[in-house]
Amino acid sequence: MNHAPADFQAERDFGREFMPLLEPLHRRFTPWQKALAAERQATLEQSLQGRKPAHAHPAEAVRNVWQIELPPWCRDQRNQMTGPADDAELVVKMLNSGAPGVMLDLEDSTVNQWEHQMLGVSNIHQALRGSLTYYDKKRSKVVSIQPSAAVIWTRPRGLHISQGGVFEERMSASLFDVARVAFGCSPAELKHPLCFYIPKSESADEALWWRDLFQAVASAKGWPANYIRCMALVESHPLAFQMEEFLFHLRDHILGLNLGRWDYMASLIHYNLDDPGFLLPDRNTIPHDVPFFQNLRELLPEICHKRGALAIGGMTALYPSREDPELNARALAVLEKDKKNEANCLMDGAWTGHPDQNQIALAQFPDPNQLAARRSHAERYPDLRPRPEGVGQRTLAGTRAAVRTVIRYRNGVLNGKGASLLDGYMEDLATDRIYRLMIAQRMKHSSTVDIVDETGNPILHTPQLLTRLFDEELERIIAEPARTEPGTPETFREARRIGEAMVANNEFNPG
Repeated sequence: MNHAPADFQAERDFGREFMPLLEPLHRRFTPWQKALAAERQATLEQSLQGRKPAHAHPAEAVRNVWQIELPPWCRDQRNQMTGPADDAELVVKMLNSGAPGVMLDLEDSTVNQWEHQMLGVSNIHQALRGSLTYYDKKRSKVVSIQPSAAVIWTRPRGLHISQGGVFEERMSASLFDVARVAFGCSPAELKHPLCFYIPKSESADEALWWRDLFQAVASAKGWPANYIRCMALVESHPLAFQMEEFLFHLRDHILGLNLGRWDYMASLIHYNLDDPGFLLPDRNTIPHDVPFFQNLRELLPEICHKRGALAIGGMTALYPSREDPELNARALAVLEKDKKNEANCLMDGAWTGHPDQNQIALAQFPDPNQLAARRSHAERYPDLRPRPEGVGQRTLAGTRAAVRTVIRYRNGVLNGKGASLLDGYMEDLATDRIYRLMIAQRMKHSSTVDIVDETGNPILHTPQLLTRLFDEELERIIAEPARTEPGTPETFREARRIGEAMVANNEFNPG
């Protein structure tokens, strides 16, 4: 857990006005956050016992007539660039990319450590004011943010994460991040209202927590009650059944929903870890239009457009490379196909993480959005849990690749990187979680579902096999002379130890 350093002094580090504003919010919202976390665990346990998330009887939010009003400054979000807030160079490049939206991340792609979080918030404040710069070594010049209409979003840490060391007891990290960003800026400095991206929600009830927090912060600052605006990620399997209710609760603040596909895949595995029929193929053999994605990808715009909200697609993990022309061409071709599929599902935009992806992403979506578009005879209650039958391969090589990525990603975390470019794929906490859950699935169900070795023979995934794979992949990584990741043999060994322990101890929650 992120903990303030031993020499932390609130008044010195945050100013004398911050803590008197933060403390009443903490007393109100942290107990509520803890109760919501307990509800999440209960829902997960019910699912693993066979009571799966499901569509419910239409609630008042679904039956009533209500609309979300989309402001002019947010009508075009055809591409939202995303990246870690603690990387000033990347933040400036994203804001100068021409993308209509930029999401500055304090969550999955920023390491959950005090110094990285504090640097991230500082960069966000400077980005909101337009004053952030970085020094370009290649050109020997300082690069600053160029004026643009780009909407700046901040993704705080989710409700599953606690923050230590600010008060005697733990507090909600979501509350801490929102308060730090909000209390450090003024509307006079901003080109649009303050905007957040809500992550990792697991029920419509959680929208009430965020709604009340936004309004309490606005009240403390003397802003209008609906001044703070937001989008929200659909990253959990239970929330997929409650999207319209979630929008309803936040209707005075929310402007759209985003299908966070990688965390959603992890959640889908997690909530179906008991089911051998849901044992997924090797990750990179799963097509982008696999039914469990596609059905949700079509439902989300139907719900959003019905209510006047934007529908945003997910991130394409394969990254372009200016040093590798073959990889670059493949990555951009995959991007174009993926974003065209999302546009055909009536999404209004998508996420990318590299400036070279911006123009291709923009070109796939109608300008400024598809809010008026609805599919005829759209199914309101589709199957959101179709099994991955007839898709991809399940191989020992895929398990080995998962083990290898878990080690390399965790080594990046130990060296201060919340996201790492590994073999052309941008891996962050969400994809690391997918790999750990896939390994756990295989250990649990390989006696029922075949996972084959290079000769085509089924191989049981035992704890002993897992230990051997972690040992072998660690030695291969250490022996590679061309390794480009930061770290030492010692940090890789520690990453290997943590990775296997997380799988063995069933540590699969988002944090």
